[in-house]
Amino acid sequence: MNPKEFQKCVDTIEESYEFFLAYAAQGVSGDEASQTDGQLRELLQRTDQALTSLTERLPALVEHEALDPPEIYRAAIEVVQADADAARAVVRLVLAQPIISSQLIDNLNASVHVRALLTDLFLLDEVV
Repeated sequence: MNPKEFQKCVDTIEESYEFFLAYAAQGVSGDEASQTDGQLRELLQRTDQALTSLTERLPALVEHEALDPPEIYRAAIEVVQADADAARAVVRLVLAQPIISSQLIDNLNASVHVRALLTDLFLLDEVV
């Protein structure tokens, strides 16, 4: 993974999170489908793909950028990978629901896993 690919993943996750915040504010109940449901599901799927890419390819960033000392960066990347795996699990849980309410998305936004991942990515983005 090179910095441009990393940034693309970060941008996807940030864009999705911002949309999720707006969706949560819409007040969509579990009994109705939203007009933005298709866009919501697309962003959830793109987030899932970005999280998968981070988990699988982020270690290559250390080598690509010749980050030194590599063990420090590898250890930090392992934390990001674990948080990405946890966030991906809750994103997939939401995607599996037939109707996605605003409350469900609000809970996703509040998930400690999603928040930890966002903080990790912001930190790593500044470092790299």
